[in-house]
Amino acid sequence: MTRQRMTIATALLLAGCSMNPKLEVPAAPVAAIYPGGVSDERSNAAGLGWRTMFGDPRLQRLIELALVENRDLRVAALNVEAARAQSRVQRGVLLPSGAASGGYTRQRAPVQSAGAQQPGPVNGTEFEQFTAQAALTDFEIDLFGRLRSLSQAAFERYLATDQGRRATQITLVGAVADAYLNERLAEEQVRLTEATLVDWRASLDITHRLHAASQSSGLEVAQAEGQVRQAEADLEGRKRALARATNALVLLVGTPLPADLPVPLSLISQPIRTELPAGLPSDLLSRRPDIRQAEHELIAANAEIGAARAAFFPRLSLTAAFGFASGALDNLFKGESRSWSFAPQIAAPIFQGGQLRGSLDLARVRKSIAIANYERTIQTAFREVADGLAGSATYRRQIEAQRSAARRIDDRLRLSRLRYRAGVESRLELLDAQRSAYAAHQALLELERESLSNAIGLYRALGGGLNDGDS
Repeated sequence: MTRQRMTIATALLLAGCSMNPKLEVPAAPVAAIYPGGVSDERSNAAGLGWRTMFGDPRLQRLIELALVENRDLRVAALNVEAARAQSRVQRGVLLPSGAASGGYTRQRAPVQSAGAQQPGPVNGTEFEQFTAQAALTDFEIDLFGRLRSLSQAAFERYLATDQGRRATQITLVGAVADAYLNERLAEEQVRLTEATLVDWRASLDITHRLHAASQSSGLEVAQAEGQVRQAEADLEGRKRALARATNALVLLVGTPLPADLPVPLSLISQPIRTELPAGLPSDLLSRRPDIRQAEHELIAANAEIGAARAAFFPRLSLTAAFGFASGALDNLFKGESRSWSFAPQIAAPIFQGGQLRGSLDLARVRKSIAIANYERTIQTAFREVADGLAGSATYRRQIEAQRSAARRIDDRLRLSRLRYRAGVESRLELLDAQRSAYAAHQALLELERESLSNAIGLYRALGGGLNDGDS
């Protein structure tokens, strides 16, 4: 009889249905190609390993350290473990939970407590009992798929968390590269300012000597001194920026920078690819972990609707036990000591004060939010790639124009020095030429940095940064 009942219970379990609504993932709310028609379906820069993208040995070493030591990435990995454990917990609810127990009881009862009318021992009755039992405790037979829907939601959130970890790694690789370039820019700006200050101090010295020889006015001396003091102040600001850039890099790496790092390369010598193939916008759906994360969140929200729907229907649970009970230990496992119980139970919701309807409405709203987040993530990714492509199309020409302008301003400064020393040009003209040359070279450094940062941003936007065995 017990075997027949277990067979029926198994059949009911296997016959359970799902109340999950059909999920239709919305189409990508972006254009089929990037602005300017630059899409290329033959390749995508996301396939480049970060070692290929970033050829500076020092930067490669920093990224390697960050992938091991960075605390944000470590927390993301721990979140994955937590989500995996939660998924196992929810999946375990689908299976029967059993327990085995054994016990011993010794008891004394007065004769009167048993209602006995016959005379007995004056001191009452004493007896003992040994028990051994295996039990199936409150196992819910998932007729309408409520537990399976919750298990699916937990599993999809685990997958979403794992994609979040991958997205964190992509962000980290790009952030380390950006911080490294910020440090390179700050260091080169310090050197440029120091070289400029040396030049301007030499010019101030000449002005002092000319003034001593009554060949220049006190106004020219004041102008030259003001320019030098301004450069000194600028130098302190550049040094502060360098220290902060280094501190930011150390924070991202997650450990003090080793002393044996390779020698850094200058900004202009950075072997970073600035011309990157973008592929098609549809590639983002498979390349970007944040988009896949949003998709898993959407599937989880859809499964929670199924669980909320199933909560309206009756729940069938089962409790069963099989064991032995005997007053003597040596008779415990004999046939006459056997005991069993079988207790199926059905519970149907009648009045819940609107809780079930509210839970269903909440699940539907959360699905709508998940859809909007999914679409917004795609749109954000499209915009980031489009911005990177716009930068790739313009930075190279802008840098060439700025470099040409800096050369022309250097020529003007050289001629201004000659004319000033020959006495045919005022000190004011020379000061203006010096300031223009300094500003032009600072702007060129900034442009070089922005161009490399744009390439890093495009590489990250396309989903690059997971290769080289680190994904």
